[in-house]
Amino acid sequence: MIAPIVRSLAGLRAQTAVWRKTGETIGVVPTMGALHQGHLSLARAAREKCDRVIVTIFVNPKQFDDPDDLKNYPRTEEDDARKLESIGVDLIYVPEPDQIYPDGFATTVSVSGLTDMLCGESRPGHFDGVATVVSKLFAQTAADFAFFGEKDYQQLQIVRRMAADLDIPIEVVGCPTIREEDGLAMSSRNLLLSDRSRVYAPVLAEVMEDMREKLKGGATMAAILPDAKARVMAAGFNDVDYLELRDGLDLSLLDQAKPEARLFAAAWLAGVRLIDNIAV
Repeated sequence: MIAPIVRSLAGLRAQTAVWRKTGETIGVVPTMGALHQGHLSLARAAREKCDRVIVTIFVNPKQFDDPDDLKNYPRTEEDDARKLESIGVDLIYVPEPDQIYPDGFATTVSVSGLTDMLCGESRPGHFDGVATVVSKLFAQTAADFAFFGEKDYQQLQIVRRMAADLDIPIEVVGCPTIREEDGLAMSSRNLLLSDRSRVYAPVLAEVMEDMREKLKGGATMAAILPDAKARVMAAGFNDVDYLELRDGLDLSLLDQAKPEARLFAAAWLAGVRLIDNIAV
């Protein structure tokens, strides 16, 4: 049975109030739709941990710095609802824009320190948009647990910091990145790749795996980075936004591997920006 779709905050709160009254725990999976197996794995994790599961679908305009990127973002609501059917999601929240940003909305949630590097450097304002909409969804759903993928690792750390700093009573659960058989990290943006580009896309993950092995063997980023970038570009990518080793907790830049270190990458392929990260 397909879960009911609720589009208003009043409708959402009417349902969650019933669950709260009976003492049931609520898990929320915030998404922008175009669901793939990565999203579905989050919904399954929520289903295992919580009595009730809400999946939200909202293409948030505040986290797009490029109007064309917002316009082209895939919207597949009916297909998304069908994909969630087998998981047993209890409610799909697809708010109308005015339920998130009503007339006169004038507040921005900004997390300093974790947002001025990696994707934050090349996409100014993006993480303010993320933190703002996620804080709204946390408040609107009153969930006990929220589930985010490690594929967007910087986002995960920002959301955790935001929730802790604002004393939001929710546990933010990080879930492993789900990959295609050829190693490409699953992403809604993969739908925008042409068949030809899709063949070359996994090279980014392959290069990162090779870098990880070298770093584990004691190599420095300074020594291996030029060749790694060259391999990515030779595979047909148009540009490398970043390919960096950082601390997995505070995201500080590293040159050599240490506990909690992670490799982060973002690169453009045929007009599509792909991101990835792996633990070292």
